[in-house]
Amino acid sequence: MKKRAKVKPGSYVEIKTKDEKFSGILIESYESGTLLLKLDSGYNIGIKENEIQNIKQLKKPSNKEVKIKLKQSKKLPNVSFIITGGTISSQVDHKTGGVKPLTKPEQLFALAPNLLKTININNIERPFSLLSENMTPREWQKLAGITSKLLNEKENKGIIITHGTDTLHYTSAALAFMLRNLNKPVCLTYSQRSIDRGSSDATLNLECSAHASLSDIAEVMLIGHASSSDNFCHAIRGTKARKMHTSRRDAFKSINDAPLAKINQDGKIQILNKNYNKRSTSNKQVNEDTAFESKTALIKFYPGASSEIIDWLIDKKYKGIVIEGTGFGHFSQEWIPSIKRALQEKVTVAVASQTIFGRTNHNVYSAGRELCNIGVIHCEDMLPEVAYIKLGWILGHTENEQEIKKLMTTNIAGEINRKLSDEDFLY
Repeated sequence: MKKRAKVKPGSYVEIKTKDEKFSGILIESYESGTLLLKLDSGYNIGIKENEIQNIKQLKKPSNKEVKIKLKQSKKLPNVSFIITGGTISSQVDHKTGGVKPLTKPEQLFALAPNLLKTININNIERPFSLLSENMTPREWQKLAGITSKLLNEKENKGIIITHGTDTLHYTSAALAFMLRNLNKPVCLTYSQRSIDRGSSDATLNLECSAHASLSDIAEVMLIGHASSSDNFCHAIRGTKARKMHTSRRDAFKSINDAPLAKINQDGKIQILNKNYNKRSTSNKQVNEDTAFESKTALIKFYPGASSEIIDWLIDKKYKGIVIEGTGFGHFSQEWIPSIKRALQEKVTVAVASQTIFGRTNHNVYSAGRELCNIGVIHCEDMLPEVAYIKLGWILGHTENEQEIKKLMTTNIAGEINRKLSDEDFLY
């Protein structure tokens, strides 16, 4: 393997084994006796060293940064971008094989040439660069402040926010509550695969987001692949979206509600859900309302789960607890004493369902009636994540028990669908 020593990670190589020939970028491998190769398709393969007959370097590693000049037209409608991090803002580090943040937003926009044939990007904000699992209510509040400011600038027709996928549905729900009196589209989009992969979903998602940002749908919404193919996207209401797959390009689905619209790459928009907030033709201003009680928790009940977690949260002075209950919104009778203690100490307790689809109902079983009688709030068809964000947002405004219960059961940002239909299940 003397020839291998001369080939540095990042080199474009050709590897021959007894049976096959592979070409791609050599990546650092931390597995002894194995070479790691990134194929042109974007996928990585491992090749055992003892199976390699020859390695030929075709291109040396390039450390030069490619300069990208974007051609924009001031005649097109103005849309502002907010870039927050995540896979859509990353590219492969050919030395390590992992992804690293883009150094310039132009690298992202150059991927979607039709984007700049649809909109003029008049402003780019980069408030932070985070993998989405590192997002906290502080980032939601900062993002809401920037978004409201941009929405209130007359020249902006809409806002596009790029974000990591894993907690994107938390952020979309938070913005749906924190942006009051919404007047224009706020489109959150993503990519499951980094932009330099041939299978990246970033191009279609960005281009469909551009069309959605100019639409009449003045909602906080997720824009992304509606199928595994590059054919069209769905616009999903921010409080009804959930990531339902770890890696598929159509990972996000609309839960307990039809998607707002189907968006084609050519700009054709088909409205699928007529229940949406329309773009304002007046000069009404968006109100930034970012109060949030950080001492709010989301926990999951499971068979055998101890109620000690409830007592721990009470002792830690939490103000609100959302429980993912079973079925219609139940949990073990052993939890009842701790739940009663929480309510006695003015801790709001609400329950959503682990089933994701469907609605909680406290009237079907006696256990549900007991929970309702002691003061547990049933969250209707809200996603558990949305119920957590909504409760934290409400507790940021009031400590009045009656007002909290009233607001939790009031549809504020499209989070409650009073008329579920068969079509809303696995759309």
